[in-house]
Amino acid sequence: MADMNFIANLANNEDFKTKVKRFYGEDKLDYQVKRYQEIYDLHTKKYGKDGIFFSSPGRIEVCGNHTDHNNGKVLCASITVDTIACVTPTNEAKIVVDSVGYDPVEIDINNLFIDSKEYGNSASLVKGVCAYYKQNGYNIGGFYATTTSDVFRGAGVSSSACFEVLICEILNDMYNEGKIDKVAKAKASHYAESVYFGKPCGLLDQSAISLGGVSFIDFKSTKNLKIQSIDWNFEDMNIVLTNTGGDHCDLTNQYADIRLEMEGVAKQFGVKKLRKVKEEDFYKALPELQEKVSGRAILRAMHFFDENKRVDSCAKAVKNANEKKFCQAINDSGQSSYMMLQNCYPLGDTAQRIPLGINLSKRIEGVKAVRVHGGGFAGTIIAYVDKAKCNEYVDTMKKVFGDDNVFVIGVRNDGTCRVF
Repeated sequence: MADMNFIANLANNEDFKTKVKRFYGEDKLDYQVKRYQEIYDLHTKKYGKDGIFFSSPGRIEVCGNHTDHNNGKVLCASITVDTIACVTPTNEAKIVVDSVGYDPVEIDINNLFIDSKEYGNSASLVKGVCAYYKQNGYNIGGFYATTTSDVFRGAGVSSSACFEVLICEILNDMYNEGKIDKVAKAKASHYAESVYFGKPCGLLDQSAISLGGVSFIDFKSTKNLKIQSIDWNFEDMNIVLTNTGGDHCDLTNQYADIRLEMEGVAKQFGVKKLRKVKEEDFYKALPELQEKVSGRAILRAMHFFDENKRVDSCAKAVKNANEKKFCQAINDSGQSSYMMLQNCYPLGDTAQRIPLGINLSKRIEGVKAVRVHGGGFAGTIIAYVDKAKCNEYVDTMKKVFGDDNVFVIGVRNDGTCRVF
């Protein structure tokens, strides 16, 4: 547990220096020392106790655009922004989470009933994690936590899953001797968000954050996911997220149509999901299929089959540190999302911010790969950029999309964990 002397000398602590480099990259020590010291001061002033520090990263979708909902494959990764927490255990039957910029959250760990009035509230996420742990034979207990986050909002890096897995790891470390595995923590977080928070979601976000590094996930069996964690070894590339703008409101139906149209194709083969359709059978059936479903549905199905193969290629390229093959797969994925999946701008939209960001990126020296990030239609693109050329790229994108909408990140090989 960190005390005042430990925190005061943090800048000279060799273990902390090593972790800063691993978690956040080069030249981040001064910023992180200040950040950790400030959260320690806030915590001790309010609760009068020293604390244990935890870190939980954000995440990105690397490859596998709109595949998970039809039992496909994805590649995702934890990144070098995080939520940190200073935490003190208590014998009281309550958990208090005091996040900078928000009202404190408090729950009674003896009262873990689902309450629909708490849907969308952070307290429900804490309750949901505790409930999952109790249902599965894990221990829970009380604690006070003070948190701060630089997981930026509006760029699709999953701040909610970051928070959920953080709660999981605090309980794991303090009350379960660190024995709960990473997949179990991801499942607990998913349960909290889907059941207690009231937001249907997949397991992608929580898995990426819990596992760390790049995570390959195969959703062929939703009950028994195939999950593999892969270290990221592309040291010469930066990752840049750009929030290109656009409003996600009123886009629900267009997001849903992707899933429904893929499932509509699957239905013609007597199954519910495209993953259960053999690719060769799909192409043999095209002459008759085009009379039964739309051309767009067929194109989206083609994207699905190709994207699953690209995920496999991407995973292999990351394992082998093959930058050329990785970037080719990412660029191919982006082109497929653009042309076949058709999720780079909404119907009737003339601003077309995502296509603008993608095509501008392709014209800038040093950009090795670029694609739409996440759901699409509005919002974020992701670019993989030569470190030596990154400043030029960032400056250009900021001039077009704004200083607060361009974020340089890296892949973090450590998932949610105790820091010290």
